Amino acid sequence: MTSQTDIDGRTIAAPAGRGTRRRASTGRVGDRVFLIATRSSGIFVLVIMAAIAVFLVWKAMPVLSANKANFLSSQEWSPDSTPPRFGIAQLAFGTVLSSFIALIIATPVAIGIALFIAFYAPRKVAGALGFVVDLLAAVPSIVYGLWGLHFFVTKMGGVAEFLNGNFSWIPLFGGDSVGGRSILTASVVLAIMILPIISSISREVFLQVPRANIEASLALGATRWEMIRLSVLPFGRSGMVSAAMLGLGRALGETIAVAMVLSTASGITLHVLKEGGNTFAANIANTFAEAGANGRGALIASGLVLFLITMIVNMAARAIVARRKEFV
Repeated sequence: MTSQTDIDGRTIAAPAGRGTRRRASTGRVGDRVFLIATRSSGIFVLVIMAAIAVFLVWKAMPVLSANKANFLSSQEWSPDSTPPRFGIAQLAFGTVLSSFIALIIATPVAIGIALFIAFYAPRKVAGALGFVVDLLAAVPSIVYGLWGLHFFVTKMGGVAEFLNGNFSWIPLFGGDSVGGRSILTASVVLAIMILPIISSISREVFLQVPRANIEASLALGATRWEMIRLSVLPFGRSGMVSAAMLGLGRALGETIAVAMVLSTASGITLHVLKEGGNTFAANIANTFAEAGANGRGALIASGLVLFLITMIVNMAARAIVARRKEFV
């Protein structure tokens, strides 16, 4: 029922018109269509991920069954030998070590940039700086790789010698055969690549902090840093974790830049200044073209492990964010 006013100003009841019923019905149909579309999209993503996993397992199983070395603990990589012998221990170690060093380097810098843009920089400077940081995320990996190979590697050689000569008592900086094409150099390049991702997401999270919280802190006499520490960082903690994990996911799967910067060498070592090393992505990029049937299967098997590592990292990030829902 709807109401209408007659010429005397009195309100009388009138039956609902067809237009009203049609609009309400259309709204309900639209809601159902939207629900079906969003649910289908989510299921489609899961189907794609499952299809990728099935494909990797299917292609990797024949060579894994023929492998005569321990796939998880062996450092040897000779999948095209007779019989094939290969393992992922060195690849997994190099991938995880370089990615976590990159994350440790990039995260504080990225969060500092995000805080500066959000709360310290003048409006015009903040807009320009935010644009530049976002633009860094669009630079192709090959550009970072070329820059790292022809410029950064030569500079990191002196840095490696300095760190090795003065801080060799720290296990990471010890060892011999130090040089520019090391795990540390690859980690710094990765840190520069993931910095804009972490910074952009963190900045958007900081800008979502309720204005009332910020003004209340300042009204109580807090300095700008105290306001950030007490009001901004607790609110954005889950967002910062998500940004860091997203950056870590890119670092884990980065291929071209690491393959160009890092020289291939066998063996697991904690000495990040030593020239040489290997990662999943770099090994796939460097050896896929010359690999035989077993070699391609072994590379696909290593890709499956990298897929699982990335999944575990993302699941861990989701678990951390779920524990901080009160700040979302």
